[in-house]
Order: sequence, then C-alpha cells, then structure tokens
Amino acid sequence: MLVSPPLARVFVTGGSGFLGGALIAALRARGDEVIALARSEAALRAVEQRGATAVRGDVVELDALVQGMQGCGVVHHCAGWVKPVGRLAEARAVNAQGTQNVLDAARRAGVARLVHVSTEAVLMDGGPLVRVDETAPYPRRPLGAYAISKGEAERNVRRAAAEGLHACIVRPRAIWGRGDTVALPRLVAAVRAGTFAWIGGGEHLTSTCHVDNVVEGMLLAAERGGPGETYFLSDGAPVVFKRWVSDLLATQGLDAPDRTLPYSAAAAIGWVLEQLWTLFGRRGELPLSRAVAALIGQECTVVDDKARRELGYRAHVGMAEGMAELRAAAQAPSP
Repeated sequence: MLVSPPLARVFVTGGSGFLGGALIAALRARGDEVIALARSEAALRAVEQRGATAVRGDVVELDALVQGMQGCGVVHHCAGWVKPVGRLAEARAVNAQGTQNVLDAARRAGVARLVHVSTEAVLMDGGPLVRVDETAPYPRRPLGAYAISKGEAERNVRRAAAEGLHACIVRPRAIWGRGDTVALPRLVAAVRAGTFAWIGGGEHLTSTCHVDNVVEGMLLAAERGGPGETYFLSDGAPVVFKRWVSDLLATQGLDAPDRTLPYSAAAAIGWVLEQLWTLFGRRGELPLSRAVAALIGQECTVVDDKARRELGYRAHVGMAEGMAELRAAAQAPSP
C-alpha cells in the first residue's frame, strides 16, 4: 500500500480490535514502530502478536495515555464504546471523555497529528441517511447512546483542533473484510440459530468500507488531513444491502434466509427490548435496537468525494477482491 512515508513512531488505541489490528499490521508493514494501548491481558497479547509494543491502560486513564504517546508523531484513536444499547453515562465515559483524554494526552506528549475514527451514526436520528456528506448537520435528537456520545467525541476533536492540535476525523461506513470479529460472526450466528430476518426487505442501498480501505484512509488522513476536518470513507458506489449481506454469508458457505420483518415492526421491537434491557439492567447482547434497525433497515449511503479529492483516497480493495479474500480465509484449514 503506497500511501505515505513511514512516520517512525505511532500510538494506536483499540489495537486489539478488528480495525485497530489491521491498522497495526499496515503500520508495521511499512516499517513504523507501533505503541498500542491494551486494557487487558488478552488485548496485550493481541497487539503484541500483531507486532506492536503494548502499554497497559485505558482511554479513561490519562496518565497511561501520556506515557504511551511519548515520542510518537501520530495517534490513531480507534477505541470506543460500541453497544446496541446501554447507559448514556457509560457511553460518554469512553467515547466522549475517553476521546477528550486522548486529545489532552496528545497535547501533553507533543504529538504532531491525530486521527479520530468516528461513524456515520453521529448523523442518525431514526430516518434514512441518503448520500450524506461532511456538510450534513448533527441531528437535534441523535438516536441512542452511541450516536450521542460519538457526536460529542467529534465536537471534542474539533475543539482541540481549533485550539491548535492537528486532529482530524474519519467516518467509515459498515467496515467489513477478513478478520472481522463483530458483524460477520453475528450474521453467521443469526443464520445458524434461525433468527436471521431482513429488515424492510433489504432492497435499500448501503455504503460499505473494506477494512483495508479504512486503513488507507486513516494513513492518508494522518499525512494530509486538515485540522478539524472530517472525511467519509467508503468502497465507492453504494450497493444493495441484501446483495452485499448475501454475498458475505456465501463466503462462509451459507445461504441467506428469505424471512423479512417490516421496518416499523423492527423499530418497535427494538424500542421494547431497549426498555427491558434498561429496566432489568441486562448486560448481555441485545438482539435488536432502534439504532441497529435504522442503520441496517433503511438506506444509509455516504459520499466520500472529499477524501478522494483532498487526501488522494482511492479505496484500493474492491468488492470482488474482498469477498474472494473472505472465501479463501473460510476455506483455509484451521491452524
């Protein structure tokens, strides 16, 4: 991947996750030294296996962040609270205050550049998102703790940029690809359990972004992104959601079921489940929420022209190539 010259020493949060792991691999491949935050022993082992030096700590721990960023030229902030439902205070502690801690630590450590990974969900209010770009305003009532707290995190980044930190934001939509530990495993589990259903029929359009394309955009943003600027990232032209998910499942040897749940019913079920999970303090995985229904049950398309124009972003991994890679990985013998 010819994106930018090595940056020597880079700090990464969320390095044990799907995106963070792919980022570490790309940074190490081009010769960078990578320091990665690890909040648990499992996370520590994961980032070290990917070639990074681990620093124990969490985004809620400012001192650990400052220590880890010493001597780093760039910070990539990938960590975040990502749950279909939960207490707003919990989401804010990680996404909003955690991001503020990362920004404060970067200033204390003298970091030159920072890239914050956000989401199109900051624009979500329950309606469809149709070819939105970076000029789209924040909604008056964001839907759910994730959207609220990630929107607040973006505002923190912009405020830090206005105060002199060279920080920018990338918003990838629907990250997918080899190594996915979240979306694809959940789809596979739902099909095998017989609980899978299309919301609203699945014939709406969606934007997507292969994990390697997200990494491409992040590396370019670190080199060329403007302070306080936001960049949507995608694979290019939108695709039909049902076709895309069906192709993903096919790489795992599965056929997508035909069952459909009307969007209005899905949103209503999501609301009821949210109330029950909150009322009884449930900690397990929520089967459905209003936010999830909104993001996958209706059009969600973004325009990445700004990233292509200002960063030189190209989305070098195409849909066919990414699907072929997933199929090969699924067919490879277990180690």
